[in-house]
Amino acid sequence: MPDQRTPFVQWLRRIQRRVLGGWKITRYAPRGIDEFAFDGPSVLEDIHRKYDYDGDLLTIYSQHSGHLVHKWHHYIPIYDRYFTPFRGHAPRLLEIGVSKGGSLAIWRKFLGPDATIYGIDIDEDCRQYDGIDGQVRIGSQNDPAFLRSVIEEMGGVDIIIDDGSHRMNDLKASLDALFPLLNNNGIYLIEDLHTAYWTEFGGGLGTASNFFTYVRDIVDDMHHWYHEDDMRHPEIAGSCAAIHIYDSIVVLEKAKQHPPVHSTIS
Repeated sequence: MPDQRTPFVQWLRRIQRRVLGGWKITRYAPRGIDEFAFDGPSVLEDIHRKYDYDGDLLTIYSQHSGHLVHKWHHYIPIYDRYFTPFRGHAPRLLEIGVSKGGSLAIWRKFLGPDATIYGIDIDEDCRQYDGIDGQVRIGSQNDPAFLRSVIEEMGGVDIIIDDGSHRMNDLKASLDALFPLLNNNGIYLIEDLHTAYWTEFGGGLGTASNFFTYVRDIVDDMHHWYHEDDMRHPEIAGSCAAIHIYDSIVVLEKAKQHPPVHSTIS
């Protein structure tokens, strides 16, 4: 059954947790994300009701068992929107951040047995997940040589998911190194970007280091035809067809770019 509590009651429950339990320390930030944790009866019903989504990925995620996977509910339909076109075409996917191995299992079920799936992590413990639902390689997401070696081993890459450290410098380093290696018509998805507003991760509201400030630079580069400044990130903007921004997610689409042309027809 869907969660019948009103938004006010849900808000009151979050305040109650703060007052009675205080802010809990999490691996994300001292302020924590516990106030947003789902405590309803059904993950499937919550996602379906809120986002009017009932695709395959909803069933795969909500019925998952085995290695732990953690996702924000509004991510599920976003993944579906951008990854579904690759199903049945033996895509190559790289996920930055293996954690407990559950995410790789989700992608294997969704993309199928013919997909090439790799995960990278700096944690040596993640080696235990190598060869289960994908290949796991140990190294840093801010090491361009390591990243290149993984893409070479994969034979190219169509989908990149950055679910790694979530730190501003690492986000930028990975994007700079990997976007040029992404296949045309590929997808680069960066998640958990609420950290862009947390100083503990090198971000902050309105700061130059905030990742969304970096994204704005890329947007300006994409429109370099219409202003006098040089492109700041030509290795990205020169082949970036679109940028989509959601709550805590940025998606970049890669495609060959051409000078804009307009015409008049009558």
